[in-house]
Amino acid sequence: MTSTSTNTPEFKQFALDERLLLALDDIGFKKCTPIQGECLPLILDGHDIAGQAQTGTGKTAAFLLSTFHFLLKKPAANNSSLRALIIAPTRELAIQIFNDAEKFNKHCGLKLALVYGGVDYEKQRKSLEGGVDILIGTPGRLIDYSKQKVFSFKNVEIVVLDEADRMFDLGFIADIRFMLRRMPKPDKRLNMLFSATLSHRVMELAYEHMNSPTQVKIKSEQVTADKVTQILYHVANDEKIPLLLGLLKHMNANRSIVFVNTKRVAEKVWSYLEGNGIHSAILSGDVPQSKRTRLFNEFSNGELAALVATDLAARGLHIPDVSHVFNYDLPQNCEDYVHRIGRTARAGATGDAISFGCEDYIYSLMEIESYIGYPIPTAQITDDLLATPKPPIKRKHHAQPQQSHKKKTGRRPPQRSGKPSRSRT
Repeated sequence: MTSTSTNTPEFKQFALDERLLLALDDIGFKKCTPIQGECLPLILDGHDIAGQAQTGTGKTAAFLLSTFHFLLKKPAANNSSLRALIIAPTRELAIQIFNDAEKFNKHCGLKLALVYGGVDYEKQRKSLEGGVDILIGTPGRLIDYSKQKVFSFKNVEIVVLDEADRMFDLGFIADIRFMLRRMPKPDKRLNMLFSATLSHRVMELAYEHMNSPTQVKIKSEQVTADKVTQILYHVANDEKIPLLLGLLKHMNANRSIVFVNTKRVAEKVWSYLEGNGIHSAILSGDVPQSKRTRLFNEFSNGELAALVATDLAARGLHIPDVSHVFNYDLPQNCEDYVHRIGRTARAGATGDAISFGCEDYIYSLMEIESYIGYPIPTAQITDDLLATPKPPIKRKHHAQPQQSHKKKTGRRPPQRSGKPSRSRT
């Protein structure tokens, strides 16, 4: 099934459990988004779903409401068993899903748990003791606990795979198959898969591990969110910092994400933002999880005016009221362009996405425009848009304690490559 409708029924039209309808009233949700309006009746009728929808369209609520409804309608056969599993590719997305699940659980009384790598190993392990109804997590930590027999996949009734295309990008598909093969057969559980694109590799996974899933595609003719105003500036490399500073001030961009392609450039951009009175922070792959969580909170609360981010932050994050997204570097992957600009204009809001077509990355533009299906509107750079930057400030790096590798091993310490480490989960 492929749908491009804008059907927006009210949630009360569906036979959802009354406790969920109360939670929806508390949140203020009345009408469905298109992906919810198409998926909910099919899922509630027992069909597996392979759903395609751009980021920020409400697919999280679609699979959470369905999961809660089925668990509430069917008593648990074994209180110590895991009943529903929601798998996310990144820690931030897992946290977001868990926070949304807690809102829906207000009147339901189900036991929820969240597990992801990097922090709170024993605390997360204890949260699983005695069984859990809905477990949300990233692949590495889920497999870790399952191998320790903290929980088992054998009685899972519902499984949700979110951002399936991202699972492939991050190399998690072997882990996903490991978990799915330890669950009941596909026809003995309810399966939901959501992805920004239902590519051949995603659908191959769906047909292998799901029960004849129904495909639901929302607005497949338009890849990007329709309420994002996009604009492109053709800019010389030495004009990028002056233009960024000028646009941030001219556009009153009080909550912006500036995307770059490397950590080195992230540090350069951050140093100029701070040096010019724009309080910001860097978000890259080697930032510890506890710090990442704190930065997201500070950004969401308005304490930070900007986040300078690599593509780690491009998918699966819901930060309310992001006013502007800047592609300081054009992404080298066309799909990353869509996910970057999807950080703004979420859930019906509007937003701006400004891209710099510089000497280093302009070659990516043709592929991006081919992928989204139209040329990005361009604008001229005028003198009043080019700020005169104040000097950048130096970023403080905390020195790490030196260890005498030579004394312990008789070998010289390893040399740093300068490349950030890549954390899987």
